[in-house]
Amino acid sequence: MSNPLSFSLKKIVVLTMNLSYWEQKTWLTNVDYVVVGSGIVGLSTALHLKIKQPNTKIIILEKGLFPQGASTKNAGFACFGSLSEILKDLESHSESEVIELVSQRHKGLNLLRTTLGDDALCYQQLGGYELFLEKDELLFDTCSQKMKEINSLLKPIFKGDVFSNVSNHFNFHRIQNQYIRNQFEGQIDTGKMMQVLIKRVQELGVIILNNTKVERYFEHSDKISIQTSRFELSASKLIFTTNGFAKQLINEDVQPARAQVLITKPIDNLHIKGTFHLDFGYYYFRNIDNRILLGGGRNLDIEGETTTELAQTKKIQQSLENLLTHTILPETNYEIEQRWSGIMGVGSKKKPIIKQLSEHVYCGVRMGGMGVAIGSLIGKKISNFFNNSSSFS
Repeated sequence: MSNPLSFSLKKIVVLTMNLSYWEQKTWLTNVDYVVVGSGIVGLSTALHLKIKQPNTKIIILEKGLFPQGASTKNAGFACFGSLSEILKDLESHSESEVIELVSQRHKGLNLLRTTLGDDALCYQQLGGYELFLEKDELLFDTCSQKMKEINSLLKPIFKGDVFSNVSNHFNFHRIQNQYIRNQFEGQIDTGKMMQVLIKRVQELGVIILNNTKVERYFEHSDKISIQTSRFELSASKLIFTTNGFAKQLINEDVQPARAQVLITKPIDNLHIKGTFHLDFGYYYFRNIDNRILLGGGRNLDIEGETTTELAQTKKIQQSLENLLTHTILPETNYEIEQRWSGIMGVGSKKKPIIKQLSEHVYCGVRMGGMGVAIGSLIGKKISNFFNNSSSFS
């Protein structure tokens, strides 16, 4: 009976032999860094590495046609947490930990905007709003009572009050009469963000190879051998930035968390502008191109949504449609144009995992659904490992 590993290695040899001398020499030889995952963290890692070390050879390996996790599938919220989310985090994290989480998200968004520019991101600071359903009166009252305290905690970061109560001027139905507004929240075009980021790293000479899945790796004293679905290569360092898919190759406290989304066809005279949160952030929606993009509902089936399968379920999609029909657009005819899902990375703590795993292997994972906010900063922090820097502040 043949050894499956032997067969796998033979297959890799054949695949490698099918490469030409020029392909092997140009793309797969003398590689300094291999980054696994071409999402915002992986691209930002490569970007900052290349800026600091312009003569290094960096390859990004991406298993999908596009980034497979959440970087091109998210809602494009430039946010750092609704008031109810912050209060919820304070139940499982210390006050200093929560302040640091918000601070890192704020720094990350500023780094993203500085690096790519607001025009490239289509950044708009239209404000964020937390809505509370009729059944959530107690939660609304609690948040309103705690608002002054949280504003005081966050004032050193934002130099002003973050949260305030405002009336229901968008005329949503079946909610409390007021929202809680976050004046510093904005929105971006996720696709344009990633397109510009990909272009930036490629202009610096970073190689991106799509449809290439890392299957295993072998560490040696002076290098690391990486076996993929298409070829085998060696590098000096291997960096995992696969977030919700990380558990497939490294043993860290990070689990996949699927987020399901839908978007409407364009709606004439759409009056809704901004980013909106409900139910501790488990539901969220925004305006984009005269449409409503709505996602969430993972809390209806946490176990079922702890998966890397890019699919939708009837239960959650129906809950999104109900919210759209009865609360968001109760007096507006609409049609749903598209549905999709993305994979986030979560764990027992909200703090991202940035660490050296062994002599040649590193990771930056567990964005906790805040990849847009912190992804750029996490990439920069990973690059600090290779800058003779022990500081990760």
